[in-house]
Amino acid sequence: MDTLGKILVNSIGMELALIPAGEFMMGADNNFEDAYDDETPRHRVSISKPFYLGKYEVTQGQWTEVTGNNPSRFKGRNNPVETVSWYDAREFIRLLNKREGHSRYRLPTEAEWEYAARAGGEAGFGGRAGQLGTYAWYGANSGDKTHPVGRKRPNAWGLHDMRGNVWEWVRDWYGKNYYRHSSYSDPGGPSSGAYRGRRGGSWNNSAGFCRPAYRGSNSPGYRYADLGFRLALCPE
Repeated sequence: MDTLGKILVNSIGMELALIPAGEFMMGADNNFEDAYDDETPRHRVSISKPFYLGKYEVTQGQWTEVTGNNPSRFKGRNNPVETVSWYDAREFIRLLNKREGHSRYRLPTEAEWEYAARAGGEAGFGGRAGQLGTYAWYGANSGDKTHPVGRKRPNAWGLHDMRGNVWEWVRDWYGKNYYRHSSYSDPGGPSSGAYRGRRGGSWNNSAGFCRPAYRGSNSPGYRYADLGFRLALCPE
């Protein structure tokens, strides 16, 4: 069944899009982009089940409603929350799950994030890969700050700010060589590590860091004003 276009709105007004199951080529193509070693080898990955993913990065208004505080440097109710660690994001998820009486919210895996960012194409822009400024707040156009979510065009699956604005924490431990032995179906990253993954680039990065294949990482306690997250939700 075609899931594209189905939107769920939760108890705090967060809109989550249902992402279809499918396959894609994960990682960088050395023929067309300057790839780092940890982005290769390019490999086929299956996302075996549909999942919901936030249309937007978690906002400061949503964060404050759940936690009662706002750690962000660039204040704005509709700006993405930032200066949050991986542990902070996990605590937000715990509180939101408790509020809604289930345990279905989580961070997306690296594979789910990249699959959603590409949105059925190489760049996720429907063939308009050169128009990054139309889709992203990044170093060339951000004015050195975040911006309200959803002001740039969405990708082909209706997801905004998958590139730029703030980096987004993902669930996985980061493994530099993980792609060399990653599983085909629903890979979830190494079983342990020192760093957690982050994806998408931010307001203070050049275009190269905003590629769907680029893999960032930080210690799970790290906080900075260019780092936030987006929620995934398992369907009932």
